[in-house]
Amino acid sequence: MSVLSVRDVGLSFAGVTAIDGVSFDVGPAELLAVIGPNGAGKTSIFNVLSGVYRPQRGSVRFLGQPILGLRPHRIAAMGLARTFQNVELFHNLTVLDNLMLGRHCHFRYGTPAALLWLGRARREELAARAKVEDIIDFLELAAWRRHPVRLLPYGIQKRVELGRALAMEPRLLLLDEPVAGMNLEETEDMARFVLDIRDELGIPLVLVDHDMGLVMDLADRVLVLDFGRQVALGTPAQVQRDPKVIEAYLGET
Repeated sequence: MSVLSVRDVGLSFAGVTAIDGVSFDVGPAELLAVIGPNGAGKTSIFNVLSGVYRPQRGSVRFLGQPILGLRPHRIAAMGLARTFQNVELFHNLTVLDNLMLGRHCHFRYGTPAALLWLGRARREELAARAKVEDIIDFLELAAWRRHPVRLLPYGIQKRVELGRALAMEPRLLLLDEPVAGMNLEETEDMARFVLDIRDELGIPLVLVDHDMGLVMDLADRVLVLDFGRQVALGTPAQVQRDPKVIEAYLGET
């Protein structure tokens, strides 16, 4: 069964079409990349999946359940996590504290227990700390665990944001431009972690990025958009040979 099923989604704003009849599935432990020129609708797709936008037509099912119309926090609690193109961290907090914030959807204690840090609050936070420490080891962040993120290099900040999404224990992870602005070494590190998330943790991913080398090296399948329309969907090799993709995105040769 598909983890995510998107069917004939259409989204427009004031008569301007952002997404026009897009359909795709994401299977267990699959990495699907979404590519296209600027304005093709890539981020709009992510905003539909995470509940920020509600399309005028179509359906989206996550783990077999319809999610259109649900608030973003409800969708996140179901296990759909995302990162953002721009770093969206709490810059005065440490790496550890930023990752702990990713656990918020799993906490079930109330305000009195939180203030006193007794009983359920203590048990849940200690359990969360253990999971976060595993993520710190997984993403090789131990050297920075107590540092405020504002003092960290950009590439490490992007890794922290990835860790915060992993702290949610996602069933599906959306990565929006995970290597944007990175140098070659940082890009290679991020690519390695993305593959480890798929292969070692078994978490399926949907990846948006403009780095064609990264996309073609990592993705199991590639969805190509152009002006909100679906141009192609297939393996990297199939997409690279598709004449419509060459014309719309890669440039005619």
